[in-house]
Formats: sequence, structure tokens, C-alpha cells
Amino acid sequence: MLRSFRDLTPSERRLWLCSILVVTVSFIVSGGGDWLSAIASLIGVTALIFVAKGYVLGQVLTVVFAVFYGVISFFFRYYGEMITYLCMTAPMAVMAIISWLRNPYKGTKEVAVQDVSRRQALVMCLWAVAVTAMFYFILRALGNARLAVSTLSVTTSFLASYLTWLRSPWYALAYAANDVVLIVLWILAALTDFSCLPMVFCFVMFFANDLYGFFNWQRMRARQRA
Repeated sequence: MLRSFRDLTPSERRLWLCSILVVTVSFIVSGGGDWLSAIASLIGVTALIFVAKGYVLGQVLTVVFAVFYGVISFFFRYYGEMITYLCMTAPMAVMAIISWLRNPYKGTKEVAVQDVSRRQALVMCLWAVAVTAMFYFILRALGNARLAVSTLSVTTSFLASYLTWLRSPWYALAYAANDVVLIVLWILAALTDFSCLPMVFCFVMFFANDLYGFFNWQRMRARQRA
């Protein structure tokens, strides 16, 4: 893992350190009560910088983050988030680990970038519709808090996970859309429980990291095609 940190460029190290700092400060400002949220946030922003590099380590940390986040969501009755991350994001990240390990770029740590075909895009959209419909009725039956927002989160999270498995640069924009949904979700939670503030800033930094991820994967694709 230390070797992977050494591979980060100066700008990537600054982005990671800024993410860590923002999460830590928000944790302190919120009263320092929810250690689980703080730990999850730190793992999450670390995972994203390595996913942006196209390193398998990022997917391994994503699995760890998904477990932490699922537990946190359970306590706030965000059952959609809990089920999504434990039953979809974590398994899809495991699938991505296998896919990325099988498809390194010329024996490096970097994954080989793949373009999504029309057929793959169609299959993905059909699955997204089916998964969204299924989760909507499940969450409604469970009495999920913020049903509409949580259902939208399911859709964007599924698309992001699927595109990550396909090794497409567009995974990052799908995750960025998911970040926006989750920022709204946790702001609503923070209005009643200030200890949720670190999760708000966690996803703000996720958004910044995912935008960088899209930019860097485009560079990776251009370099690999050349």
C-alpha cells in the first residue's frame, strides 16, 4: 500500500490530503461523536484516489467502505443505502477487483481502460430500470426514510458500479451524480443530527475525487490507445 502511495503525483497527494483534512475538520466541528462516520469517510476518500489511478487497491478499499457505510445507513434508517452498499456496491466492487486483476495494462498496476459498446450500454440500462423498480418497492415496504432520494441513489450507484466493472471512464461521472444525491440525503439527516456533518463533507470530497477520476481516466485511455 505504501508503494501505491508513492505512485501518486504531487497533485493527487494534495487532493488526498485536502480530502483527509476536510473530513477531519468536519468531524471535529460536529462534536467528534460519530467515529464510525469519520473512519468510513477517511477510507472512502482514500479508496477514490486509487480508483482514479486505476489501481485495484481502490476497489479493495471500496469494499471496506461499503461495509462501514452500510452499517451507518442502518442506524439512520436509510435502508436503501444499507441494502445498496452491502448487497450491490460491495459485491460489484469484488467483481471489479477480479475484472481489474485480469485486465492490467501491460503488466502495470494500472487497469486497462475499456470502451462501452452499445450492447453493453443497453444491457446496463435495462438492468438499471429493473434494479430501481425492485428497490423502490422494497424500500417503500420497509418504510425507508427519504424514499425518493434513496431510490435515485440506488439508480446512480448501480450505474456507477456497473461502469466500474466494465472499466469505463464514465464510472466517475455516474459516481459524481450519486455523490450529489448523497450530499442532499445527508444534509437532510444533518438538519436533525449534527453528527451527520462528516458524511456531508465526505461526499463533497467524493464529488471532487470523482471529477478528477473522470479526467484522469480520460488521460489513461488516451495514453493506452497511443
